[in-house]
Amino acid sequence: MLDGGLIRLKEVLTELKPSERRVADYILARPEQVVQLSVHKLAELSGVSEATVIRLTRSLSMSGYQELKLRIAGDLPKKTVSDGYQEIRLGGTVESIITAVSNNNQQSIHDTVSLLSVEEVTRAAEVMSTARKIDVYGVGALAVIAYDLKQKLSRINWWCEAHSDFHAQLTSAVTLTEGDVAFGISYSGQTEDIIQSLTEAKRQGATLISLTKFGKSPVSDAADIRLFTSYVEQNIRSGAMASRIAQLNVIDVLFVTIVSQLHEEIIPRLEKTRLAVSRTKRM
Repeated sequence: MLDGGLIRLKEVLTELKPSERRVADYILARPEQVVQLSVHKLAELSGVSEATVIRLTRSLSMSGYQELKLRIAGDLPKKTVSDGYQEIRLGGTVESIITAVSNNNQQSIHDTVSLLSVEEVTRAAEVMSTARKIDVYGVGALAVIAYDLKQKLSRINWWCEAHSDFHAQLTSAVTLTEGDVAFGISYSGQTEDIIQSLTEAKRQGATLISLTKFGKSPVSDAADIRLFTSYVEQNIRSGAMASRIAQLNVIDVLFVTIVSQLHEEIIPRLEKTRLAVSRTKRM
């Protein structure tokens, strides 16, 4: 069943034009009612044109109003399950910290699952499986995500380079060719180093994959294949932690998809590296 309509609306709410936001606010306040409404009636009740409703569905990366209703309908049974993100209160008990941090990490993964496109994950796995070389770019805390992907792909003997320094990213990007992949990781989608590196990789003919928070951004707009994680509210002190967990989860999903598609070729390589590491462990 399709779902993720409500979380997509929440993700892009602050970025919408005023008329589109009126529709979004109406839907979020009355999701049970909206699934029964025609596009004409929703436009009338929210005080906008039908064209505005259609534009909103495009802002949500959906095919149209019918998909939006289907995704909202899929969300309704889960609507009361989650308590949402919890504020981390300094000076609180260890028990409250364990509960809040763990809840936020789980919530971030849960929301990200609703935002991940099966088609885009499949496309990313396919282009990576035929690439001569894969470049991964991530700066600051996101370098951890980039190096995690590099480590995974190195285990199956794929040529993957991870770069956290802008000059190293740019130097590597200019050596890419058609058939290579450049994978840019930026939570905000606004990281200038990543934008410039992907732009150069595109100029060389590489296929671009992005991993950002959901919504339009310079990084995702530049990419040929877009992977999204959920947006963690900025007033949440554990936001950076929760978003990192969600990004690592996407990398895990992508890697297992690759292994699943090419298991006859890849499993022996994974077993070979596992045995090599196991021989270094003391009994």
